Amino acid sequence: MKNVEVEIYLNQFITFFDNNPNDLIDLIGDVLKETFYEKVREQSYKNFEEGNDVSLTNSQLINIVVELKKVDEIKPELIDKVFEYTNFGLICLN
Repeated sequence: MKNVEVEIYLNQFITFFDNNPNDLIDLIGDVLKETFYEKVREQSYKNFEEGNDVSLTNSQLINIVVELKKVDEIKPELIDKVFEYTNFGLICLN
């Protein structure tokens, strides 16, 4: 069920970044903006359901960006390749 207050906030949020695309790039980088906007929508509705202000805090925006940019964990097989066996013995490539 849509909430009018949340939808107004989201429309203003999206309009701001449509008018200032460089600010959006500075904030999210190479993340898809549709994915970013969807996460903002989810957090805004979560704030509303908890009885808080529908607008996101700076820390909530940062958490969304970090979550979207999260790199997959390093796989164990990559760690084994740090060491190379050569004619001179075991060498660490770090």
